[in-house]
Amino acid sequence: MELRPGIRYMLQATVYYAGMNLCIKYLNHIPAHQVVFIRSIITFFITLYFIRKQKLNPWGNDKKWLILRGLAGFAGLLCYIITVQKIPLASAVTIQYLSPVFTLIFAYFLLDDRLTFRNWLFTILSFSGVVLVKGFDPRISNELLMLGMFSALMSGLAYSCIRKVNQSDHALVIVFYFPLVTLPFVTPYTLTHWTTPTVTDWGLLVATGVFTQFGQYFMTKSYQLERVSDVSILTYLGTIYALATGYFLFDETFNHWSLFGMTLIIGGVVLNLFLSYNTQKKTA
Repeated sequence: MELRPGIRYMLQATVYYAGMNLCIKYLNHIPAHQVVFIRSIITFFITLYFIRKQKLNPWGNDKKWLILRGLAGFAGLLCYIITVQKIPLASAVTIQYLSPVFTLIFAYFLLDDRLTFRNWLFTILSFSGVVLVKGFDPRISNELLMLGMFSALMSGLAYSCIRKVNQSDHALVIVFYFPLVTLPFVTPYTLTHWTTPTVTDWGLLVATGVFTQFGQYFMTKSYQLERVSDVSILTYLGTIYALATGYFLFDETFNHWSLFGMTLIIGGVVLNLFLSYNTQKKTA
């Protein structure tokens, strides 16, 4: 089975986001707002370069939804970085992957996406795997759990906004609105609450920005080409990357329930892919 371009883009995005997560985890001594600030500056200039190269209008067309996408992305990323820095990587990523559930809900109301019973069933299957992977971790406080869930909620809104403007604006313009909206909010506070990074920190901060840039671009292209319900579940694969990274690099162990949860996640992803592929084939 040949994967559609939108699905390939999302798979690429998950790999780049895994790299971003790894960098953020190593930067747990740098405040979250500062990570967002530096990452936004890098994204701003990289995206602006490609926008000018392709002679695009950087301000876009559907400004209302572009601004909302920027605001939701900013709130979601700030909260997400805090959770990655404060709790085990696999747990932070697992909580964040509630976002596809919120994406489906937002898409239902904002985009009139129609979901079949099997779509919901396979999504619940993957979500059940996420719950098992997370387990009952005493290292996660109620406050951090709520912060992680709010991050997932904002991410779901941001992803739905991308679909809302998929016909009116170029992917680079959509990505550009994240730093465009974020920097006015985060810059004043960061400049007055600055922590001086080491040389290694600067390397990780730059890598965070680069990984995020490519991750955002491929994710945006994916949501422009596919229905949210078809590709959002692929983001669950990031849980697998986080578990492997946490185990080998940060001594984060997991039990047999986590292994069973990973099986459910992969099973739900594969079943949804085949359902989407067969549905498109019948329609064609």
